[in-house]
Amino acid sequence: MLEIIQRELIYFWYYFTLQLSQIFWYWVLGMIIGSVVSVFFKDRIHALMRNMKGDGSSLAGILFASFLGILSPLCMYGTIPIAASFSKSGIKDEWLASFMMSSILLNPQLIMYSAALGTKVLLIRIITCFICGIAAGLVIHWCFKKKEFFTFKGFDEPKNKDTDPNILLRFLKNLYRNVKATGLYFLIGVVLSALFQRYIPEEAITFVFGGNEAWGVLMAATIGVPLYVCGGGTIPILKAWLASGMSLGSAAAFMITGPATKITNLGALKAVLGIKHFLFYWLFVIVFSLVCGLIINIIFH
Repeated sequence: MLEIIQRELIYFWYYFTLQLSQIFWYWVLGMIIGSVVSVFFKDRIHALMRNMKGDGSSLAGILFASFLGILSPLCMYGTIPIAASFSKSGIKDEWLASFMMSSILLNPQLIMYSAALGTKVLLIRIITCFICGIAAGLVIHWCFKKKEFFTFKGFDEPKNKDTDPNILLRFLKNLYRNVKATGLYFLIGVVLSALFQRYIPEEAITFVFGGNEAWGVLMAATIGVPLYVCGGGTIPILKAWLASGMSLGSAAAFMITGPATKITNLGALKAVLGIKHFLFYWLFVIVFSLVCGLIINIIFH
């Protein structure tokens, strides 16, 4: 019995160190890039959003807002108060929807994490998140043109924590907060990916996420709802699944439904959407992820 335990520990350590060596530096670089953007560029990015004119082109505004949402380093609890201040400045709801949707799905830090999945998956993630933001803005423009979609009552702009007069200390404090927020989830992700590689046959991953492509996309979109906790923590798991036969469409569906339905994001969104619009948001996310995943599987068949 002891020999079996020792053997399994050796196998686990092998897969753990293998996964860690492959993605650790992407995680480190992601935190550094995220802190740089947050400390030195966050205010400029948000100023660009505030400067958008309320009577400008809806489509141009939607495109620009989706792009700025990806660049914004804030989590959803930070994004919503910022969006509330945008709304008070007269920014259209469709522009806010694009900004918030793409901000939920992606940020500079997560882009660097996702580079560990390979160039093709990284580009798929960036493009699908950008398009999802655009689609959200267009849906609000078409379906809620004469109705208010958001309710930003009681939201004040978040307190800026990056205020230390020493630039280096300001950056280091932000970096520390990044490590504290993501470090544990990153390690859990590496542990889970090692366990998947050791105990889950590749044929099972291919069957669930790749063999029947429509079924795989549906399963990935569904499992992304309860499983996704932290972007950095899911990268090791996705890497293991992709290596075991997960289709690109299934990965794309997971990378959309995961962050879009993360419990902390849902709690924040429920406060500004109300029950009807909240259910509409759920439907939009599920439908978009499924359609997106199926199209990607057709393209890369």
